[in-house]
Amino acid sequence: MGLRVLAWGLGAPSTALLYGSLALFISILHNVFLLYYVETFVSIYKIDKVSFWVGETVFLIWNSLNDPLFGWLSDRSFLGSPRSGDPISLPVVVLKRLRALSVSGPLLALSFLAFWVAWAPPGLQFVVCLCLYDGFLTAVDLNHNALLADLAVSAGDRTQLNFYCSLFSALGSLSVFMSYSFWDKEDMASFRLFCVVLSGVAALGFSLVSRLLQQRFQKQARLQDEAAALKELCVGQTPLAQDKTVTLGEYLKQLSKHRNFMWFVTMNLVQVFHCHFNSNFFPLFLEHLLSDRITAATGSFLLGISYIAPHLNNLYFLTLCRRCGVYRVIRWLFLLKLGLGVLMLLAGPDQIYLLCIFIASNRVFTEGTCKLLNLVITDLVDEDFVLHRRQQAASALLFGMVALVTKPGQTFAPLIGTWLLCVYTGYDIFQKDALQDVVPPPALPYPALASTLRQGCFYLLVLVPITCALLQLLAWSQFTLHGKRLHSIKSLRQGSQPHWPQDVKAI
Repeated sequence: MGLRVLAWGLGAPSTALLYGSLALFISILHNVFLLYYVETFVSIYKIDKVSFWVGETVFLIWNSLNDPLFGWLSDRSFLGSPRSGDPISLPVVVLKRLRALSVSGPLLALSFLAFWVAWAPPGLQFVVCLCLYDGFLTAVDLNHNALLADLAVSAGDRTQLNFYCSLFSALGSLSVFMSYSFWDKEDMASFRLFCVVLSGVAALGFSLVSRLLQQRFQKQARLQDEAAALKELCVGQTPLAQDKTVTLGEYLKQLSKHRNFMWFVTMNLVQVFHCHFNSNFFPLFLEHLLSDRITAATGSFLLGISYIAPHLNNLYFLTLCRRCGVYRVIRWLFLLKLGLGVLMLLAGPDQIYLLCIFIASNRVFTEGTCKLLNLVITDLVDEDFVLHRRQQAASALLFGMVALVTKPGQTFAPLIGTWLLCVYTGYDIFQKDALQDVVPPPALPYPALASTLRQGCFYLLVLVPITCALLQLLAWSQFTLHGKRLHSIKSLRQGSQPHWPQDVKAI
């Protein structure tokens, strides 16, 4: 009753607004986690190097496997064709995902708190905290992304849903700026209190929003169940296709023959690599390319804008997507990445203002592209649904399979980047004063070493985007789920789905 009163007092926010607000609660926690968890364990809890790398290895394995595992557990019942007398309605699917969010969201907020208080030996706490947090984060992300494919089918409606996600993610990024006021390695009390407030807001938000959304779809689910029962009573229910359940092996075989899926994950693997390469090496590029040429305030501004600008920029990209289509916008972004990289390579490392713009724009546009790819995955969900005549769209499972194939890019980014830098300059990023440990040729003075390192960073900065853009343009040119084919797929899926009433859809 209290939730109904609150919803009435807020003027009954739209479904798109409520869906987008879930991104706020994910963002306020995850941005702070990414920024501080390594420094907390290394500088405050004094975790040893072996325990740290063992923990990261366990985390990488768990992080790669939990997406398809949770997706399979969530959606395996949807893979077969509808059984006689036992259909699964779309409102029931949406309610299932909202119930999962109402549980996993507060648990994510609770697991977030476990990082900031020492309660076990550092090595053990590191592994347990990372695996718990990432498990609940995966459950939240999969169900939230799956709702993007389940709540809407048309490109315009999905773009509107994604618009609100980007808007609320940008607001959530403000938690990073606020955290600077509380972070103090010598006295963590204020920062811990700040994290408790963030966790409380997120837990309450997940519970409230998921409950409000559940109330909207429960009535629709009851109406469809009554209509299905009446139809079965009057004319009977005819099975649409086979009565068997699809096994995991059969599903993987189907995916391997899904041509657009294979080309998409190839392109996305390169995109994930490039996004994490930018994140990993952004501070290094600032230090060795710009630190002696710009003020500390300018460096801080570039670092801060790289967090919030991708979300704001995505609002414009989504407007373009509504007018021109997602496929064309992503292709333009790849061409822009290639063009900026070639321009910067020709200009050289001494054009400081152009270098500042390139470093910032490279990260902003790359992150912006990543945020558009969920729309493409939802189109792949539609195609998979139509091609294999699913009982319901296995959206969470497909998002999980995309993550399984593309997450290795997170690991390749620092490994390949540090290897290339070391091969070219002899610089070892893992040593505290690596520049002092470079073994130079006898006649090479110390300033020349710094110049070599700067030149190496510059070529790494420009050649990686150029290479990634060329590979992505090649893969993206083979992707055919756009234009007439996409329109046909969406028409077929819309024809098999119930029509949402306007007060439920509310987009």
